[in-house]
Amino acid sequence: MKKQVKKQMKKQYMPAVIVCSLVLLLTAAGLGVHIISKYIPTKERMDLTEYYGAVGDGEAAVVLGTDIMEARARISGDQVYLPLDVVNTYLNQRYYWDSASQQILYATPSELQYYPASESGDGEVWLKDGTVYLSLSFVQKFTDLDVYRNENPARVAIQYQFNEVSTAKTLRDTCIRYRGGIKSPVLTEVPKDTELIFLEELEEWTQVGTMDGYVGYVRKKDISAAETTAFSRDFQKEEYTYLKMDQPVNLAWHQVTTQEANSYLADATANISGVNVISPTWFYLQDTAGNIANISSADYVNQAHEKGLQVWGLIDNFTADVSTTETLSQLSSRQNIISQLMAAAASTGLDGINVDFESLSEDAGPHFLQFLRELSIECHKNNLILSVDNPVPEDFTSHYDRREQGQVVDYVIIMGYDEHYVGSEEAGSVASLPWVEKGVQDTLAEVPAERTILAIPFYTRLWKQTGGALTSEAIGMDQAQQVITENQVQTVWDGSVGQNYGSYETQDSTYEIWLEDAQSIAEKVKLIPKYQLAGVAQWKLGFENSSIWQVISENLQ
Repeated sequence: MKKQVKKQMKKQYMPAVIVCSLVLLLTAAGLGVHIISKYIPTKERMDLTEYYGAVGDGEAAVVLGTDIMEARARISGDQVYLPLDVVNTYLNQRYYWDSASQQILYATPSELQYYPASESGDGEVWLKDGTVYLSLSFVQKFTDLDVYRNENPARVAIQYQFNEVSTAKTLRDTCIRYRGGIKSPVLTEVPKDTELIFLEELEEWTQVGTMDGYVGYVRKKDISAAETTAFSRDFQKEEYTYLKMDQPVNLAWHQVTTQEANSYLADATANISGVNVISPTWFYLQDTAGNIANISSADYVNQAHEKGLQVWGLIDNFTADVSTTETLSQLSSRQNIISQLMAAAASTGLDGINVDFESLSEDAGPHFLQFLRELSIECHKNNLILSVDNPVPEDFTSHYDRREQGQVVDYVIIMGYDEHYVGSEEAGSVASLPWVEKGVQDTLAEVPAERTILAIPFYTRLWKQTGGALTSEAIGMDQAQQVITENQVQTVWDGSVGQNYGSYETQDSTYEIWLEDAQSIAEKVKLIPKYQLAGVAQWKLGFENSSIWQVISENLQ
């Protein structure tokens, strides 16, 4: 009887045991699936068409460094063509499109080269549907690049930065994922000891780029610490050489407006000392065909040489009805200007050319730079020093591109004046010391100090406020002192601007003046040895007093 009861109880418990076991198995299975789902990396591949974007027939996606570009390359046969604006913006700005002659001009340090466009995609330059493209081989002729081509989708990755690159190496075979996280799709696998571009470190993941155009994330534990790398390169290009003076430049501009005025050189330089360069204002644009006015004088140059002065003839663009942009955008006009300058230099014995093109519009920027490249070639063929005058750097003058200027000319001159100018909304200093010093610092971020010259003013502005009207006039040092004396003005040194300041009132007007004198000039000239600049320049002869030359010489050392 007892055995029967036990059997019955066993039969009753068995279903419960089975159910519990099944529940435990299902729970374990679910837990296993959860663990696998959460902790096992996915092997899913990223859709590269989604990653690089759709690519049309005859096109290729472009990756520059670690940036996927919106612009597309063109394919013709086995050659890849890059849009000119991509090349100019990121890789090499010296490919200059001459729309009139439908060709690319490339200025090396020694010659101007010409590359006509084709409409069939079989040369260095391809003009397709109104867009200019350059073959990669043509770009590589003058530009240090590494190129990686891949298919599905068609794409080209270009590495062009090889100095001061932050890199890391893989410590083991690993993969790069689209996002940080093991469930993010895989972009590509990378073996141990692969060098990656190090971009950003997160908590457990690091953003990196591969040389062949993938940018994604790798586990931090799978790569080494970041280090700065300079890649060894075999690329060689013709380098610029520079004509420089053996001593600090001390340049004085001499405003000459007529041929007859050249005869006053002796009077203008009678009391100067320490000056080793004089720059007469001899040339200016006459029309958009590139014809220039020329009042140069061989006798003037001979007299200057007898005084131990080099002569750098100045050309300006101050003719109001002649468009600088239109003039410089034409190859024929640029070459016309240059040929006339070279002829004048040869006939008079000039030592250099000083370019003073001011108030350049943004659209004139590329043409101005091309003019300087072409002028540099001819100047150096003729052993002429080339210098260029620039306003103090501001956001609105970035198109002057002082960095490129510093590559192609011998001296870049900072015009350290006109902080406040005729037409300014408020009265103020022509050249306060902090403003000038910041201009020096900003220029040196782009131009080597040993080829940078600081220009200082010999003039100041006498500001007049009458009712709501503000006017000013530029006056020289002696005239400024005369104003101070005649009006019994008590001037006070203002350390915040590095100048003596004075003001006075008449019956209906208030006058203010920030003086350029021995004290203010000394402070400005001290910036030259402080920043190891190439020298000083002064605007202009006739505005100085005779004692200022010693002040400049003493502080220039």
